[in-house]
Amino acid sequence: MSLVLTSVKNSIATITLNNYEKRNALSAQLIDDIITALETLRTPDIRVLILRAPKGRRVWSAGHDVNELPRSGRDPLTYNDPLRKVIRAIQEYPHPVIAMVEGGVWGGACEVVTTCDMVLAASNTTFAITPAKIGVPYNLSGVLNFMNCTSILLLKEALYTAQPISADRAAMMGLVNHVVPEAALEDFTRNIAEQIAQNSPLVVSILKEALRVLAESAPMNPEAFERLQSLRRAVYDSKDYQEGLNAFFERRKPVFTGC
Repeated sequence: MSLVLTSVKNSIATITLNNYEKRNALSAQLIDDIITALETLRTPDIRVLILRAPKGRRVWSAGHDVNELPRSGRDPLTYNDPLRKVIRAIQEYPHPVIAMVEGGVWGGACEVVTTCDMVLAASNTTFAITPAKIGVPYNLSGVLNFMNCTSILLLKEALYTAQPISADRAAMMGLVNHVVPEAALEDFTRNIAEQIAQNSPLVVSILKEALRVLAESAPMNPEAFERLQSLRRAVYDSKDYQEGLNAFFERRKPVFTGC
């Protein structure tokens, strides 16, 4: 049974995350279902896609499914990790993807949302980028994706504190395009989707690809990349990584020692 629902109306496709029993945690199955839906909806008659959760949910997505993180000895966020795959699938989808969000957006779900071409948020939305809170060394591609959305100073605050960010502050940071009342979110999102759908699909698709390539154009030499990867390896081989996961499952605050 698929963990997402799909629909198409007037050239506007919708993917709805539909595993609320697990607060739409980004499990391998949920992510596979999103990717499958994106492939199925990769057709010329579609002009724009909306990614959403069911209306009125308190949590849009709880982020990466911590139950699926490796316990030791292996990078938790490799190139082939499900989260990295869905990020690339959204980036490479030929039509604009609009994230329509309300409620809590946590952890890896923040990157899923900000990877979309536009983010429209209800006023009750909060974002929390939480890898430091549970001791997970975030993937370098993910850090770069966040850097492309906001200023380095604001990103440092969000990453270092791992505290929730209100929708209004997220808009000020550049993470959100518009903040609207909860009751108006669906109509507002549909209106913007319709505006996009009326424009040249060829031009819009070319612009999306151009923006993606240009955003990733900053070079990094191999030595710097390997140094950062070695720092990440030190984290997922550490006692703190184990402590972060253990504390999550035991529902307590972690006690990190820095080793």
